Amino acid sequence: MKQPTGKHASPDPVAQTTRRAGGELHQAAQGDQSVLTTNQGLPVSDNQNSLRASPGGPTLLEDFILREKITHFDHERIPERIVHARGSGAHGYFELTQSLAAFTTARVLTEVGAKTPLFARISTVAGGSGSSDTPRDVRGFALKFYTPQGNWDLVGNNVPVFFIQDAIKFPDLVHAVKMEPDRGFPQAASAHDTFWDFISLTPEAMHMVMWIMSDRTLPRSLRMIEGFGVHSFRLINSQGESTFVKYHWRPKLGLQSTLWDEACAIAGADPDFHRRDLFEALTEGPPVEWEFAVQLFSQAEADAFPFDHLDATKLIPEELVPLQVIGRLVLDRWPDNFFAETEQVAFCPSHLVPGMDFSNDPLLQGRLFSYLDTQLSRLGSSNFHQLPINAPKCPFANQQRDGHMQMGIPRGRVAYEPSSLTPDPARESPATGFRSANAPEQVLGIKGRLRQTSFADHYSQARQFYLSQGVHEQAHLASALVFELSKVAHLHIREAMVGHLRHIDDDLARRVSAGLGLAELPEVPLAAAPVQDLPPSPALRIIGKTPPTLTGRALAILVADGSDGAAISKLVAAIGKAGATVKIVAPSIGGVQLADGTRLAVDGQLAGTPSVLFDAVAVVLSEAAAAQLSKQAAAQDFVCQAFAHLKTIAVDTGGRELLTAAGVNPDAGVIAAHAVPAFIAAAMTRHWDREPSLRSLA
Repeated sequence: MKQPTGKHASPDPVAQTTRRAGGELHQAAQGDQSVLTTNQGLPVSDNQNSLRASPGGPTLLEDFILREKITHFDHERIPERIVHARGSGAHGYFELTQSLAAFTTARVLTEVGAKTPLFARISTVAGGSGSSDTPRDVRGFALKFYTPQGNWDLVGNNVPVFFIQDAIKFPDLVHAVKMEPDRGFPQAASAHDTFWDFISLTPEAMHMVMWIMSDRTLPRSLRMIEGFGVHSFRLINSQGESTFVKYHWRPKLGLQSTLWDEACAIAGADPDFHRRDLFEALTEGPPVEWEFAVQLFSQAEADAFPFDHLDATKLIPEELVPLQVIGRLVLDRWPDNFFAETEQVAFCPSHLVPGMDFSNDPLLQGRLFSYLDTQLSRLGSSNFHQLPINAPKCPFANQQRDGHMQMGIPRGRVAYEPSSLTPDPARESPATGFRSANAPEQVLGIKGRLRQTSFADHYSQARQFYLSQGVHEQAHLASALVFELSKVAHLHIREAMVGHLRHIDDDLARRVSAGLGLAELPEVPLAAAPVQDLPPSPALRIIGKTPPTLTGRALAILVADGSDGAAISKLVAAIGKAGATVKIVAPSIGGVQLADGTRLAVDGQLAGTPSVLFDAVAVVLSEAAAAQLSKQAAAQDFVCQAFAHLKTIAVDTGGRELLTAAGVNPDAGVIAAHAVPAFIAAAMTRHWDREPSLRSLA
């Protein structure tokens, strides 16, 4: 690898490879560095792995280094969430349609037809509470089920994998991705040296990098994202038998994304685009729905996987373990008070109900401590569970008393158990209470900061993800990497990242290298495990999976004085019948006078309601209005951006004149305004043939 020179040269630019116990590989920066210590000055021997009973065993509570590190991290922000600060929430319910009684005693998963109330919070990760909705970012998708057996919190994301394998690295990850502490920027973005420096030294993150650089992190709407529980959990049946489970929820409206420059334009036109979209959908339209599905598999099946399912940087392809749809997740009500509900809701993955249990995923094990500790800091009290949005809807009783913000009034002299001084004390319930899985586990071995050798494959699933994408999506991913890495000032970091890409796909590495203007293709770093050629998974794509419908979409009609009222009425009726919302856009918010003399109210002013806010547009203008609007930049941008973002455009004679003035050369995606059925059909998808050469970044 060539050394960086000039003003961007780093004092310790050379990356070296070190191998840890169990064959695990880490990247380390060379150079003189002080010894990493705890807050008490104790040197840290291993900052990559938490202390475990054995390589595949549970994380140990005695790991004071992990607890100190996570505790400090959890308390770094008051009162805003450290991550997932920018979120939107909604009430709804979960309805079970297929019982899992053979696998669990959890009533929420066994009582078919029962509707369990829930609250969902969907959020970005990196930005603060005042950041915009549409950056390239993972979306958190957390669910709180108010079940008859207590609250169940399922803390998920819109991607099924994560950056790191062990929770001890979580503070480092977030410190790297958040704004740089010496300058306070960038906000809500990861295109900077600290993040990519961390990633370049953390090969286990490469699978997640493929996901975040894909179109998955540019959602069209919060109603059009998938949800994943990320970790493997356990279900326990009435015989005490354990089955592994991964949770998925899939939008009924289909998975849809924006284009990168479209997302940037939306952020400028409406920073609250996703929140407003969800608010309007829940207050004006039908409920928003997801299919709720599970992947179920045994220990024997897990042992046969070509990866370790306890590794959070890995997914289980749907082709290997098919999804079973067991219910539907419905959001139907916006919160009554944003702060009291959306901001005060507290999710903890440690909140399970009887019939469920955890796995030995080392990332999950750390989160069980971290989330509770975070809520204690953010909400200021161990009584945060008494807030209405967090309180269970089933009866509950315990001997926990007093404390800051105690909102109940416990009565009586007894605050302990067991007791003979009260006639009806709350006691344990061996029959219905929470029990851990009885599954045999190999926890004997050498206690230490170890990681399973099965966690060492960092590139195979990243390669599988990339090769599973269509040509358009591969081009978008390559362009995203070029854009993000072009923001990195240090040459050695850019070179290191392209080197990692060579393990994933040499063509991808060449495209990114060319886009960054590297003089030569960097060397391939050492891999801790052979890179496998896993079969492509069509389930990982977006393009081509969108259902042929306009339900849940938004379309616009650009009008002006003298527009044809009959043509507008036909379009409005057809769009509404197709299930989409329609907004009338005009040069003035005061409305327009149509050709027949009637007055038409409008929903948005042209300059403030650009076409990036809509899925397709129609332009109905008189020739005189077209001549006038052709001189206005906002009008030209309206049609130019719609065309550039591959959207269907319907035009009448005046609309076509505006296209000509804007330099738009019509194609099959430009439809005559009177051909309403053709316009409705074409508006259901983007016109990918408009994109420039797919095999280059030009």
